[in-house]
Amino acid sequence: KMGAPDIRAFIGGRHSDDRGLDVSTGGFSQEALYEAERSNTVTHLMDLDALSRAILDNYEAFDDTGRSLLPLRRLYWPSNG
Repeated sequence: KMGAPDIRAFIGGRHSDDRGLDVSTGGFSQEALYEAERSNTVTHLMDLDALSRAILDNYEAFDDTGRSLLPLRRLYWPSNG
């Protein structure tokens, strides 16, 4: 998990009108979430599941460049009920 020191370092380089997105494959500690919340800049934290969901939910709106960088194909899978 990413901790508060990592988030403080990330936030420290931002200007007041910047927006930040930090993605961690291991998630974030409670202290890291608190640091992002109390930041003077807009700082969003996403774990890998949230990033995957955001991509899938918005992929249709990607432009050609975005789709070429992350080519996905819709796959239908039968369910059991």
